[in-house]
Amino acid sequence: MAELTSSDPKESAEPDVSDDFVTRSHELGSLRYTSTAGRLVLRKEESKDGKSEGFKAKAEIFVTSYVAESAENRPVVFAFNGGPGSSSVWLHMGLLGPRLVDSGDVGALTPAPYGLLDNQNSILKHADLVMIDPVSTGFSRVVKGGKDDEFHAFVEDRDLVAEVIRLWTTRNNRWLSAKYLVGESYGTLRAVAVAARLFDAYGMAINGLGLISTVLNMSTLDFAPGSDTPYALHVPTYAAIAHFHGRHPGRELAEVVTEAEEFAAKDFGYALSQGNRLSDTEYDEVVRRLAAITTLSEGFVRRSNLRWDYSEFSAELLREEGLTVGRIDGRFTQKNLRGQASINWDDPSLNAINGPYAAAVNHYIRSELGYQNDLPYEILTGRVQPWSYKTFEGRPIEVAEDLERLLNYNDNLRVHVDYGYHDGATPHFAAEYVWAHLNISAEARERFSHHYHQAGHMMYLNPQCREDQLSALAEFVHG
Repeated sequence: MAELTSSDPKESAEPDVSDDFVTRSHELGSLRYTSTAGRLVLRKEESKDGKSEGFKAKAEIFVTSYVAESAENRPVVFAFNGGPGSSSVWLHMGLLGPRLVDSGDVGALTPAPYGLLDNQNSILKHADLVMIDPVSTGFSRVVKGGKDDEFHAFVEDRDLVAEVIRLWTTRNNRWLSAKYLVGESYGTLRAVAVAARLFDAYGMAINGLGLISTVLNMSTLDFAPGSDTPYALHVPTYAAIAHFHGRHPGRELAEVVTEAEEFAAKDFGYALSQGNRLSDTEYDEVVRRLAAITTLSEGFVRRSNLRWDYSEFSAELLREEGLTVGRIDGRFTQKNLRGQASINWDDPSLNAINGPYAAAVNHYIRSELGYQNDLPYEILTGRVQPWSYKTFEGRPIEVAEDLERLLNYNDNLRVHVDYGYHDGATPHFAAEYVWAHLNISAEARERFSHHYHQAGHMMYLNPQCREDQLSALAEFVHG
């Protein structure tokens, strides 16, 4: 892909397309800071018949930055969510930013019309912050006449986000600042890919990667025919969610999860690899243990031939109680409106938090940051589908090799990882599987820090988990 860049709007073929940033001053306790919110125009150099046609506007990317009013050269955190199709609202207003959504947590959700709270331990206390919404999320769009799907692809999305970071760093004279990328979910895969792009294309070295609810190899999550690995990697998460709902009475979560991990890695992994070569006695024993660990019935385990995906687990775990469990966060439940359905794709956890986050971000951007736009703020959109992974044709979708390379090139690169035990979207054991297969030195492994939380994909919904995350992230950016 040709390099994206920015130019003087007067030189553009479309002079009416220009940045539209709004700047305001704020205080958070004793910290004075400036917010800048708006859409950054990205341009691409094009040519025809060997002749340059100049830099043409391609996309307008919504960026929100917070910079402390301080002379010191503070670190900078660049952050984004994933999806693909998610805006940055979750990390922005759930964890990192100066203002938080008053959403409550499972069992104590805040009713509409919701509200906002000061984030007294915001990462802004320790680093400047830049939140990025990729194309078709938030207020980010392609320009008039552009093709929506041009940036709905792994490589093009990677290059665009990298260019936003390069431009912001250059315009704000921050090349000599420590730089951190923080991503969540698909945003973790994006973070590693963007870090590699920044180094390869511009020589920009990143100091640290913050990976929240991690997926760096999609094959660990893809319940595809002929691939048994994901079935084993989800078992500890099933056990943890069952424990939360009282299905392992009298036992501690750590005990339940450890038992599930050992079974998944050894006996269950072996059983899956053997297929119908297992004897009847061996098969019966695996059924018994798998049912006990997940608390699903032996009948269900047999009918599934030891293999089921998360949508089936969601429908089955609390079927007798008439409930389904969440995927993003297995602590959440809702009434099962189709009690005999074998699968459930309606996520109780997303249904519970979409309202508070939508209300908060739409109020906050306009009323407190001062940015006005009549476009709908796309929080979590399907407009980016189908997402193109054409660069991975014929091989797994993964960036573990990029991470290996970055750790090898940069002896000071550090990696912070957050896991949610009740996260059915990116199970902790799947991420650990990837780390175990990285071809890196023992010294490089020491540059990882691992943090486990008794919550889901967005573990910061739990106030104590959020404070624990922020404390660890503050230590992380201080090096």
